[in-house]
Order: sequence, then C-alpha cells, then structure tokens
Amino acid sequence: MTRIAIDPGRVLGQVDRNVFGGFVEHLGRCIYGGLYEEGSPLSDDRGFRKDVLHLLRELRMGVLRWPGGNFVSNYHWQDGTGPKNERPPRPELAWGGTESNRFGTDEFLAYCEELGTQPYICLNMGTGTLEEALAWLEYCNGERHTYWANRRRRGGRAEPYRVRLWGLGNEMYGDWQVGAMSADEYVREATRWGRALKFLDHDIQLVSCGKTGWNEWDRIVIEGMAQLVDYHSIHIYTGSDDYWTNVLQPHQAERAIRSATAQIRHTAYRHKIANPPRIAYDEWNVWYRKMTVDLEERYTFPDALAVGTYLNIFIRNSGWVKMANLAQMVNAIAPIVTTPDAATVQPIYYPVLLHSRAALHDAVDVYVYGPHLDPVWPDSPGRWPYRVADLAPFTGVDAAATVSANKDRIAVTLVNRDPDQPETTEILLRDHEFAGGAEITTVTAGGAGEPRVLPDVATAHLDHGTENPKDGTVVLTLPPQSFTLIEAAISR
Repeated sequence: MTRIAIDPGRVLGQVDRNVFGGFVEHLGRCIYGGLYEEGSPLSDDRGFRKDVLHLLRELRMGVLRWPGGNFVSNYHWQDGTGPKNERPPRPELAWGGTESNRFGTDEFLAYCEELGTQPYICLNMGTGTLEEALAWLEYCNGERHTYWANRRRRGGRAEPYRVRLWGLGNEMYGDWQVGAMSADEYVREATRWGRALKFLDHDIQLVSCGKTGWNEWDRIVIEGMAQLVDYHSIHIYTGSDDYWTNVLQPHQAERAIRSATAQIRHTAYRHKIANPPRIAYDEWNVWYRKMTVDLEERYTFPDALAVGTYLNIFIRNSGWVKMANLAQMVNAIAPIVTTPDAATVQPIYYPVLLHSRAALHDAVDVYVYGPHLDPVWPDSPGRWPYRVADLAPFTGVDAAATVSANKDRIAVTLVNRDPDQPETTEILLRDHEFAGGAEITTVTAGGAGEPRVLPDVATAHLDHGTENPKDGTVVLTLPPQSFTLIEAAISR
C-alpha cells in the first residue's frame, strides 16, 4: 500500500498557467500540414486546421513558443510578412528543408489569439542582428507611427499585438546551432540585445538561453544576466527503450530545476537582486525514437507516464518554474497527429489535458510513503545521457497536488509507474478533510479493440468514477501503468 499525505496549508508556490505551455517550430509537418494547411477542406479561410485548433484549445495552453527551436537561428522574420505570394522561399539550415514563409509573424499571433494563448517569440541570435530584433519588437508592439509599426498597420493589423515574452536565442551553446557561441560571448551579446530591447519596450519579459541547469554554461549565463532577464531557460528531453529508464528519467528535470534554482539564488544573494529570474523549462518531452528530419514520434503509454511525471515535477516546483513548453504540439514529437483527412491524439495528450484542466491556484506539499522500486538498470541510459540510477530510490507512485486560493478544492495527480501491479493508495489531508465524494479520472493504455482514427497511433482509455472518503481518507486502487486525477471539495 502507498500512503499519500497532503498539507493544503503548506504552499510550495502559485501555479502559473504558463507551465501548461506549448511550442511549435518550422520542423517537419508541425506547421505546414499540421496546424496550418492552406486549401484543405479541414482548414478555415486563414489556413488554420479547425480540427487541430479544437484539440489544442482543449489543452488550455497558457503560452505558445515560436518559431524555434533550432529553426530560429537562420530565420529572418521580415520574410514572413506582407502578401503571401510575394514572400521569398529560403533554405532552412536547421532541419535541411525549404521555408516557404507563408506562415509568419501575423499568422502566428492570429493563431495565438484564436487559442486565447499568450505568444512567446524566440529571437534569431544566430544569423540575426540587434537591428532586426528591434524591428521585430517594433512591428509587434509599436503604438506610435513609426516605420515597422506602420508596416504592420498596412498589413491589416491596426492595434499592436503586445507580445510580452521574448527569448534571447535558442540553444546557442550547441554546435548544431547556426551561430553557436561560448557562454561568455553569449552573455556579452545577449546583454547588449536585452538592454536595447527594454529601451524600446520596458514592459517586455526576456528569457536567457540556458542548458541543463547544472552546466557550466548555466552558471556563467545566470551570473551574467540575472539582473536583466525575467526567466532562465532549461532544455532536457528524455526517453529510452528500457521501460524503467523511460518512466523515471523525467526526474532529471527535478535535478535540473533544483540546480538552476540554487545558482539563481546564489547569484541573487551576491548581487542583491530583489526579484531574480524564474525558470522557463521551454522545451521538454519524451523523444528518442525518431531522430530524422520529420521527428514523427509514435508514442506508447509508458511515454504518457513520463509526461505525467514531468508535469507533476513542474507543479511541485511551482515556486520557481513559471513557464514550461511541451515540444512540440503537432506531428513532430507531438501529442496531436494529422493526415490530410483527420487529426487524432497520442497517449501523451491525456496527462497534459487533465493537468491543464484540473490545476488550481497553489501547489501544496505532498509526501508519498510507499514501496520503493527496485528496477534493473540497463548498461546504457538510452538516447539521452541522463542516468537515473543515482537519483534512486523512487516510490512506485509519483504525486502532485494543487488547491484553490480559498482552500476549498483540491486536485491530485498520480502516476503509477508499476508496469504489472495495481497499487492500493490511501490519501489523507492534514488539518483538512474531504467534503463529500471525490471525482476520479483514470487513464490507461487503450485496449486492442479501441477505435483508432489513425492506424499507427496508439490509443488511451479514460475511466470516470467517484470515491467516497472513509474516516476522512480516500482509498483507491491505481491500475498498473496509469495516470489518475482526483478532484474534490475540502474543508477544515
């Protein structure tokens, strides 16, 4: 049996809706043939796939990052403005394709408005210039009658878009990145850019380019930029053919968050920074199978358990993690898959959906007491070199909880990582009690008879029910390999 004690009065941090964020890049069929398909009977008159829009709306994303990713380091935003038939196609250096530029800044920002999602634009610090970045900001946010603001108006958008989130480059540490640089070079250049951008619009928020949180790059960048930026980014993907590595490797994200947080706090102390930057985990996912150009990963249910664990980790670290962006949203390592005739979801869609729908105002402390796992670790950690054996022991059930601002509602998310055995789980509250029945939603792997919209895409199965507390405790049995959401009223 596993016992889970939750203290609704011990707040870990306020949950930021931007933690339930997404990311779309000009990569494979993510944009073209994914969320945007001109001439399709499934698209509206702007080229937006209506079926994809519906599925993305369901996720209630707080923020959407664009245009990259690696793509951005050779992307010149002016190419994607003006009449579409006059936009120049360009070689795409990150993924080896040709960029038509038919989906550009105005299309992206219109898409965000359609979703009710905050836009987050990443700047080209590879082949781009500061002058180009300032022009982009002026085009999006300019209110005066200046050159680029008037270009926006002539294109049909009178009011400024008021884009608040701007990323200072993407993975500029990597030799795969066009224009890669050292950490010291990055700090000098990004500081120059950041100061100028805030001169133009002091209301924007800037994101510095981080790595894994525990890297020397992160130390140098945090030390050099903490007084200027609002967020420091982290990127870690995980995944392995080994079951236990796959479902437990997301705990490296917890290590990354704690390492980056410690460095930020140390820098804030040394430099007397009253409001130090928070963490933007602006690329994360399970990704290890499809390393080719299109990245059209086909997900299994263990991948969904890993995604559920990532989200639990972000909730548990809500005091510092204020943005997280699932990479990506359509076709390329994505929860949503399209054909010319249909769109469907992969198993990783469901933990994102339930987390986003259920999360309340504050993350609160959760203690899990239960059997420790004793997996046999493989000799190799898989595609990504993040070993998890040193982070053990792990309990079979991973948990996170949020409560409403007035402490009258609770939402608990549970991941049972045991591949074969159900787990009886007892949930109790400190200084509070359940006020009536608890609503239970459980997601498990789809059975052989589950209908498939697309034949090569795995399904998942949702069950709904109610559990009545007994002696102030909710007791339920978690199926093996399952993600469970508990929602209930509570009182003191």
